[in-house]
Amino acid sequence: MTATTPGAPSALHHISEGPATAPVLLLGPSLGTSTALWDAVAPELSATHRVVRWNLPGHGRSPAHLIGPGATVADLARLVLDLADALGADRFSYAGVSLGGAVGLHLAAHHPERVDRLAVLCSSAHFGGADPWLARAAEVRREGLGRLADTAAARWFTPGFTVPGLIEDHRTADPAAYAACCDALAAFDLRERLAGITAPTLLVAGREDPATPPAHLREIADAVPGAALTELPGASHLAPAEQPGAVTAALRAHFGSPSGALGRHGTATRRAVLGDAHVDRVQARQTPLTARFQEFITRYAWGEIWTDPTLSRRERSLITLTALVAHGHQEELALHLRAARRNGLDDAEIAAALLQAGVYCGVPAANAAFAVAQRVLEDPDEA
Repeated sequence: MTATTPGAPSALHHISEGPATAPVLLLGPSLGTSTALWDAVAPELSATHRVVRWNLPGHGRSPAHLIGPGATVADLARLVLDLADALGADRFSYAGVSLGGAVGLHLAAHHPERVDRLAVLCSSAHFGGADPWLARAAEVRREGLGRLADTAAARWFTPGFTVPGLIEDHRTADPAAYAACCDALAAFDLRERLAGITAPTLLVAGREDPATPPAHLREIADAVPGAALTELPGASHLAPAEQPGAVTAALRAHFGSPSGALGRHGTATRRAVLGDAHVDRVQARQTPLTARFQEFITRYAWGEIWTDPTLSRRERSLITLTALVAHGHQEELALHLRAARRNGLDDAEIAAALLQAGVYCGVPAANAAFAVAQRVLEDPDEA
């Protein structure tokens, strides 16, 4: 489920997707774009993370007054840290494009205690010197964004490809805030700090990117200890919009799933309820076809629902048995009859639950359920 959070007038506008208890992954935009840059990627990442896309000041619904003339990337990074604090995220993973990537580099270099993992897409540790950006800032303050928006497709995408919504985001951005972001790019040069970045780092380059060519990403990869570099064919400056499948695959591999607390807790709970032998068998049979489903079950069903303290495991077993009887899932019923015993239900309580289910689900459903229960609960080998 997607939730849009406007935030306070002094906060960056953001969109949050995925479970509220999952590890946080912040996604930063490129100059002139909005959260829409990540439309084709964020939903996929939200299967394993609480994905939070944010808008630059004056872009989308973020207030323009958050930065002014002479702004720096450090100023933008401070706004992102404020957002993370508001979300209760002491630590987070981060991925950003262009200016959003520069913000990620600054965070990893200056606030390493906050960043778990970092991905920098179509970006740079320096953006070609101050003069071009200061000239662009002056033009925008003088003339607005019309001309730049007219030429955005050529700067952002390979020939013949465009995303009209992103072009419109560029056209409707606040000129003063856009110019302040240009000031930040003009002053940005993190090359001397790259060797100190400790977060596992992925660099993603578009092979046809004229703004930040692959050499810029290679420079970062060579300087950050242990960093990896991926070059995407057929991608220009806004790779998440132009090659969302390749970007999603690269980010999923880098940020992993579910390696955080949800995955660990989910696996432990699944073993406690269903037994080690069952979980071992499931893991041994796992294939690339079933891997994402197993990740989803471990994180969502076992890492969130079964670990929620609102209901006891005994209560959850009673609810689960009833649902399985109602839908005739007899193999799952056998599995959860054994689990019900592990969760403290005795045979009389299980029989009462099946009888109760028979009243509301029908005699044939209860008859089948009791047959499964008799086999599972009365057979010593089954037990």
